[in-house]
Amino acid sequence: MYQVEMRHITKTFPSVVADDDVDFFVEEGEIHALMGENGAGKSILMSILAGLYRPDSGEIFVGGQRRVFTSPLDAIAAGIGMVFQEFQLFGSMTLAENIIFRQEPTRRGLIDQGAANAKVRAISQRYGLEFDPAAKAANAPVGVLQRAEIVKALYRDAKILILDEPTAVLTPQETVGLFKVLRELRAEGHTIVFITHKLREVMEISDRVTVLRDGKVVARLDTAKTTPDEISHAMTGRAIDLTMRPPTRQPGADVLAVRGLGARSDRGVEVLRGVDLTVRAGEIVGLAGVAGNGQAELAQVLSGLAKASTGTVELGGKDITAAKVARRRELGLSYIPEDRWSVGAAGPASVAENLAMGHHRAPPIRPRRLLSRRAMRSFAAKLIDQFSIKVPAPQTLAGTLSGGNLQKLVAARELAHEAPLLIAEQPTRGVDIGSIEFIHGQLVDYRDRGGAVLLISAELSEILSLSGRIAVMYEGRIVAVLNAGQATEDQIGLLMAGVTAGTPPPGQPPGEGTEL
Repeated sequence: MYQVEMRHITKTFPSVVADDDVDFFVEEGEIHALMGENGAGKSILMSILAGLYRPDSGEIFVGGQRRVFTSPLDAIAAGIGMVFQEFQLFGSMTLAENIIFRQEPTRRGLIDQGAANAKVRAISQRYGLEFDPAAKAANAPVGVLQRAEIVKALYRDAKILILDEPTAVLTPQETVGLFKVLRELRAEGHTIVFITHKLREVMEISDRVTVLRDGKVVARLDTAKTTPDEISHAMTGRAIDLTMRPPTRQPGADVLAVRGLGARSDRGVEVLRGVDLTVRAGEIVGLAGVAGNGQAELAQVLSGLAKASTGTVELGGKDITAAKVARRRELGLSYIPEDRWSVGAAGPASVAENLAMGHHRAPPIRPRRLLSRRAMRSFAAKLIDQFSIKVPAPQTLAGTLSGGNLQKLVAARELAHEAPLLIAEQPTRGVDIGSIEFIHGQLVDYRDRGGAVLLISAELSEILSLSGRIAVMYEGRIVAVLNAGQATEDQIGLLMAGVTAGTPPPGQPPGEGTEL
């Protein structure tokens, strides 16, 4: 029996058909992957199921009963909970307060905080989603925030869970933990819709797959009977191979030179310890490491968003250790940040305005003293076309874009600078496989034009396929720099875990160290 039936769903926006006569079916007690390129209509379709949008036409059935959702409250009452890619939590409230919001247990007319914490703790422990209910949401790491979002849905007795790109901001270890939770939920009869771009995850966790392209269903597949190649071909209409290494080239002089770099967090904790690193012209250097080992902090110090406590940073032979962000830009630094929403883009500004940021001090966008709106629109139209950013118009607010399209916007803007140095931090996070292939090609072209690229990525396959050299970070230090052509995932994985030559892995007796 189908737990969810969406029949002939159509949803249009000004100049965009998001979903076009879509039929979508999910069986009870399965994990169903919903796939497609950025802008294919996945999130809109699920937002309709979650009651955020009303379809222009079509019908929805839940458990065989026809439903009409006029708001998310109607969907919640029908047992549907959605965990959005951008978490819907109030930072000033505790996790428990967020979870019980609008469904607070009361005692004598007052909110019973003790009962709330107890119920939240019971749900989180039952499904292996433990966290401190009294912790402030603003201070919690992203993995904990996602657990809280899932518990919030379960607190409301959701039997159908919709997860939109749930692993986009998770470390590999957190992803393993999430998949364990999803399997337990499935075993207890929950139905899960899993929106993702990651083929490996689809093959690992899902039972069936539905693929959308340009707002239409193009494939319905049983995971056990399909292949990653078949899914990617259905998504893009062509064969894609992300494992091919581009030809290497001889690098030039040092563009970035980091010596003895140290930094501390806002709480005074040492997060970078004596980092030495160079990136040369015409070279991509990959930076690998388990999240939380200093990669993000290094990117922030290099870009000027955080201060160094010791050491020096040189860009093109000039000391920028204490330089402001604008000065670093002026000397030739481009930066694709990990956080595209709060650092990489301004949501209330238009797509054209966001694409112009950083280019706005020079012609053609600023031919004289004032900005040229015409030049700004022309520049935006060029990048929108080049990077296939799906947006109704350049005047569209950036905050309305999907996560993948916003990522393409940020990447397009920074790659267009033609700066000597590009720091690319998680440049393909949340984008579809076709866009990954395109961005990879743009990074290689950037390198071939003489640019120096520091690539920071949680995807080892991405680092191995693009880099000439690979630096591995552990506990704020660079513990090894490897030739990418000779490195392996196993070797890098051991270094990421702190295992160096002569150092035994955890649990292995001294004298039996792994040879690297």
